[in-house]
Amino acid sequence: MVNKSDGMNYAPKGEKIVRTVGEGEFPFAAIGLDHGHIYGMCNGLIEAGGNLVCVYDPDPQKVEQFCSTYPGVKAALSEDEILKDPSIKLIAGACIPSERYELGLKAMDHGKHYFVDKPAFTKMDQLAKARKKTEETGLKWGIYYSERLHVESAVYAGQLIEEGAIGRVVQVIGTGPHRARPEGRPEWFFDPERFGGILCDIGSHQIEQFLHFAGAKDAKVLHSKVANYSFKKYPDFQDFGDATLVADNGATFYFRVDWLTPDGLGTWGDGRVIILGTDGYIEVRKYIDIGRENTSNHLYLVNHEGEQHFDCSGKVGFPFFGDFILDCLNGTENAMTQEHAFKAAELCLEAQQNAIKIEFPEHSYK
Repeated sequence: MVNKSDGMNYAPKGEKIVRTVGEGEFPFAAIGLDHGHIYGMCNGLIEAGGNLVCVYDPDPQKVEQFCSTYPGVKAALSEDEILKDPSIKLIAGACIPSERYELGLKAMDHGKHYFVDKPAFTKMDQLAKARKKTEETGLKWGIYYSERLHVESAVYAGQLIEEGAIGRVVQVIGTGPHRARPEGRPEWFFDPERFGGILCDIGSHQIEQFLHFAGAKDAKVLHSKVANYSFKKYPDFQDFGDATLVADNGATFYFRVDWLTPDGLGTWGDGRVIILGTDGYIEVRKYIDIGRENTSNHLYLVNHEGEQHFDCSGKVGFPFFGDFILDCLNGTENAMTQEHAFKAAELCLEAQQNAIKIEFPEHSYK
């Protein structure tokens, strides 16, 4: 189900597969199929050795499509049927963003780990409840920050940084453009109360990758802004947002996200990241190398040794998923610490909450 033209249904599949558990050791289920990222989430867990055993969504058409993609998966009659099944260790969920935290609380109340699409939260009080619940239960609340976790060139960038290839990271610049295709979007997509706003939603990818690449535990949002430049039909929607942050270790960050990708681009968004270090820099062209070839996962490295280009597709894999399964089983934090997952969510909520709204005359719409 890899659809390069449609970000909502972009679901990567790995070529370099490493299973960290055996058959039947990690049964999991899916609840909430409102966003197509659920397919990428399930692909990653299955490739790492997890067993997808059942699914529930109130929409039977969504369930039918899901079961046709994953033959043998049982369609549950209710949420409770899954929640009360003691054999299921984890719930993967991609329901409407404003409802995701409630599903997580239910999962943990039934002794199950939770793996949720981003944004995991749309309000600060939701995050506070999740933090409290994970502290009470000791269970994992994983968040699918797919633009780093499920992109081989981004994974490799992190590995190069850990090896010292560019020295100390001092600045990151991220761009996360997306194609909107409003005719194919559900109603909730245009309601900021339900999807959280552009910085909360797709901005979450950006802030998470900054914290990771910079090796930071915390950051301050110095400035953020949002606008609606093109969607007059949906006045509350935001098709542009950007922000500037500084990390606790001195690294700085600027990112821009938008829903303005033109139809002529060969993929759903030209996502990029530039990472500047004291001894070099890395540029990641995640989904396309425009004007050259419609292939993904290009990484460019420049340091004291010279210039290098890496085609990372099929060569790096997606280690997060296997590590996350083992973290759930063993109580470790090798895939991603709980505090890192929540801190990225907190900062994107803060950026959204404090964003300046750019206003302009109505006649300036296209």
